[in-house]
Amino acid sequence: MFALPFFRRDLPALKGEKVTLRVPLTNDYREWSTLRGESRAFLEPWEPRWQPDELDRTAWRLRIGRYREDYAQGTAIAFFIFEKSSGKLAGGITLGNIRHGVAQSGHIGYWIGERFGGRGLMTDAVKLVSRFAFDTLRLHRIEAACIPENARSIRVLEKAGFRREGLLRSYLRINGVWQDHYLYARIADDPPGDGTKG
Repeated sequence: MFALPFFRRDLPALKGEKVTLRVPLTNDYREWSTLRGESRAFLEPWEPRWQPDELDRTAWRLRIGRYREDYAQGTAIAFFIFEKSSGKLAGGITLGNIRHGVAQSGHIGYWIGERFGGRGLMTDAVKLVSRFAFDTLRLHRIEAACIPENARSIRVLEKAGFRREGLLRSYLRINGVWQDHYLYARIADDPPGDGTKG
């Protein structure tokens, strides 16, 4: 369980310059499945292999259940990313593997729909989740991992103030293949990202 009193079921939305983040709701299914479906070829190289029922409503209900269970246990918080100007769902970002005690750390993962790429939305979302992790959850360290060939993700992390710490060999099975990943991290007292390499 989260040890801090501000964790309630009515977690407020996080508002940035370009995006608003809020927890996924059951009635987000149609917009989520449409965006994921049209972005499949764009997303698949960077994600675990899609299941045959990936976009089915039953799989969606199970996903929402996992989000709620992880939140209740204090191990993860999933957010959907909405573009502020249009109000449309643009992607998702999760702060997971949350650990308190001597670690005080978490790990972020994210995805964005193809038509929303290149607009700075994900950089804004990563900065928002970082502030939430440090200021609200009082975490000390946030990590993120990305495939070395994913230049867009590397730019997002570096613009958001993350620093590359090393290479994790054969770290995650992505699209059916074990892939090396760069490890990036931010510490609570690191300067915020300013658009330059950290």
